[in-house]
Amino acid sequence: MIVKIERGISMEGFFNSKFMQNLQNGGQKLASNPFMSALQGAMMSMMAPIMVGAIFTIIDALGANMFHWWASTDAIYSIIYRPYDFTMNVISIWLVFLLTFNYAKNLKLNTPVMTAINAVVTFLVVASSVSTTETGASVMNMTYLGAQGMFIGFLVAWLTVKVEKWCVEKDVRIKMPDVCPPALVNGFSAILPLLFTVLIAYGVDVIIQLISGGAMGLCSGFMFVLSYPLNALISVPGMIIMGIFGGFMWLFGIHGTMLLVSVLMAPMIQAYAANEALFAAGTKLTFANAFNASFLFGGMACCGGTGNTWPAVLWGLKNAKSEQLQAVCKIAVVPGWFGINEPVTFGFPIMYNPLLGIPYVLTIPVNMILTYFLGWKTGFLVPGHIAIMSLLPMGFGGFLSTLSWHNFVWDYVMLIPDFLIWAPFMVAYDKQLSKQEAEAKAAEAAAATANA
Repeated sequence: MIVKIERGISMEGFFNSKFMQNLQNGGQKLASNPFMSALQGAMMSMMAPIMVGAIFTIIDALGANMFHWWASTDAIYSIIYRPYDFTMNVISIWLVFLLTFNYAKNLKLNTPVMTAINAVVTFLVVASSVSTTETGASVMNMTYLGAQGMFIGFLVAWLTVKVEKWCVEKDVRIKMPDVCPPALVNGFSAILPLLFTVLIAYGVDVIIQLISGGAMGLCSGFMFVLSYPLNALISVPGMIIMGIFGGFMWLFGIHGTMLLVSVLMAPMIQAYAANEALFAAGTKLTFANAFNASFLFGGMACCGGTGNTWPAVLWGLKNAKSEQLQAVCKIAVVPGWFGINEPVTFGFPIMYNPLLGIPYVLTIPVNMILTYFLGWKTGFLVPGHIAIMSLLPMGFGGFLSTLSWHNFVWDYVMLIPDFLIWAPFMVAYDKQLSKQEAEAKAAEAAAATANA
């Protein structure tokens, strides 16, 4: 009883500490910024495409990777996967539209829908390309239309709104007679802002292409600048640094996980191939002869996706008082088990959220350090020799790559430290949201009383 009381007092003191209050105040100030509030609103509005894409991905993962009802090369796999292609694989398009629309509304521009369309057009110009195959079919490059192009999408949305606002303030537009329909007037008014925005963004893209000899554009160049220094960090300390960096990038809308995958994919596959050769020769795989530092990458997302957010969802299911957190946790629990945490990333949200950003990043080095010393160094974990790069529920990837139950249970062991990291910050955030929701309800009640 004494222990419980002391712990309760300590935790209460932590929640009310100057550090936690500063984090909450910082998050509230950030949320009040017109661009940041637009970004949070856009992320929360993304729940429909995120969830629909997740559902079809889970179906394909179960059918192809777990139960082997069909193969990834079968037609049915592509049929089931198609909704994901046009939801999550082009998520930056939808996010650019919603962000621009909300930002334009916050700045009180007259036609936020037209501004959002201009932003999407500009983003497609710099983030994608169309080529023609030998058969005459047009092929669109979608690499940077997904999460990889998200940060450039944020910049395009910001630029589009700023250009539109400048044109409005300077009255730079193609003017139509007053007798013309408003839709026609708005359409012509959007021409010059779109032209200026495309010239600026596409101009930067072309300059990068010229400098790189056509090897890179704006999006690929940005990713290259971030990923190039990471190639020299494939070691145990380097992996911890990269994991922290990858999680930190996510907080600013940069797909840190994909950034690290581009660096680590080759050494990971090489390590699996070398281990498979040892395994085929009858050699027992051990830490001494088969461990590779790139295997620590799993600590970045072993418990529910990048930032190991599933423990936060589990906490919220039982303890959250905030209606927002309750709703998000209910829809995120199954996708989170499969490592799909976009409902949490966009629904809490975590991006541009100083309070939740700390546990999101902190779980990554903690998992890597514990996995290395308690999992690998002790010999509990078995080095993998089968490359599994598919979406699977927690533990199944580790089991299928090694056929060892040790690797299966390890992900669930990591739930314990991750839960301890997430819990205090979820308590504080839940308290903050609950207060905001109560104030909003009180304001609505007062307004209803006044109207009556």
